[in-house]
Amino acid sequence: MLIREFVDQDWSQVWPIIEEVIRAQETFPYDPTMTADQSYGMWVEAAPGRTVVAVDGQRVLGSAKMGTNRPGPGAHVATASFMVAAENRGRGVGTALCREALTWARQQGYAGMQFNAVVQTNRSAVELYQREGFAVVGTVPGAFRHPTLGRVGLHVMYQEF
Repeated sequence: MLIREFVDQDWSQVWPIIEEVIRAQETFPYDPTMTADQSYGMWVEAAPGRTVVAVDGQRVLGSAKMGTNRPGPGAHVATASFMVAAENRGRGVGTALCREALTWARQQGYAGMQFNAVVQTNRSAVELYQREGFAVVGTVPGAFRHPTLGRVGLHVMYQEF
């Protein structure tokens, strides 16, 4: 597996991953009716942010976007998001993408990384982030409407560098 910069030709493989994840409505608080064009604008970060893909040959396994969490007085904290194709989950793709984002954020001089809305019931993501040094610093009860579990919490997770 190789992690490299996203190029426009990757979108034809990245969009189906994003579409599957947002339509499932289980792990990301994105509008499930987003179009490919809307998702492109949301997912592909402009500089100084960054979007990457994890690939095996020509096949995209997953993608990550990273950048500044908030502008102005909050600009010293990074954020990132990760999506992995269903058939590639559990194979270390998410971990590799998370590590890539952390390395990038440190190299850019950020003081830490914050995840604003990690669905509490997304155990694989929560456990991955905790293994990589993040802590749950707060949970907004009932802030996410899960399609089968009803209202569940959204974690704010943080790692200081």
